Order: sequence, then C-alpha cells, then structure tokens
Amino acid sequence: MPPQIDFRQAGLQDFRYCETLYFAGMEQIIRQLNLDLGAQITSFQQQWEPAQVQIITLTGRDVGWLQTMTAKDALFLAQLFVEPPVQRQGVGTEVMRRVIGEASRNGRAVELAVVKINPALRLYERLGFHVTHEDEHKFYMRREADDATRCLRCE
Repeated sequence: MPPQIDFRQAGLQDFRYCETLYFAGMEQIIRQLNLDLGAQITSFQQQWEPAQVQIITLTGRDVGWLQTMTAKDALFLAQLFVEPPVQRQGVGTEVMRRVIGEASRNGRAVELAVVKINPALRLYERLGFHVTHEDEHKFYMRREADDATRCLRCE
C-alpha cells in the first residue's frame, strides 16, 4: 500500500527547510563532481520559486519537497527531495506517480534532469522515463503522457 502522503503549497517560510534538505541531499554529488558550492548556493536561491514548490507531508509532518513548472507540452520536475529517514519507503515513488498522473490528465509528458551519479536515476527508469539527451553531468529524461497507464503498476 502506498504511503499516505499529501502536498501543501510552499511559502517563503519554507525556504530554509527546502534549502537544508537540498544541500544535505546534494552534498555528496557536489563533492564528487567538484562543483563550486558558492555557485550552487546562488543557483538554488535564484531558482527556488515558492509558487512552483509543494511540501510533501506524511501524516501531517513535512518529509520533503518538489518543484515543478509547465514547459511547452510537458510538466518539468525541477527538484524532488525526500528526507533520509523516509527514503526507500515508497514516498518518492508515490510522489512521482502523482506527478505523472497530473501531467497525464493534462495531456502532458513529464521531463526532468538528473545528475548521472544520482541514485534516483533508477527510480526514473523504473517509472518509464527515457534519456533524451545528456551533458557532462546530467541525463535529461522524458516520460510521454500516453505512458500513464504503465505507471499504475510501477513498483
């Protein structure tokens, strides 16, 4: 049975929570890829937009966040972070199912970019995303809207 998660719209008061979870989740990737931390902080501050962010809750407690935006014929998943204590319990999978379902109801594909060394890559592949192109550090992935029924049985 999927976890009972909900979403709430983020507000400015959620910035520090999202920033802390982002950098905790990205710390190893930033270090491994030898990325400039100052540039990463600046980029995060510029890209975090409360109107695009939803806080993920589990039994009323904040456990993560996601940021999405509509781009052309797709819903773009810019960020998805789940707190370590609730990872590998189906929260990320359920969030992705909901994102895919929302996009499908609106006739949109889902697109995302994932760092090549991010373990979440396996989740996205399992949910039917395919690589459309890549750069030095990231895979750019897409899941077509008409694939929505496949996700109903995603494990």
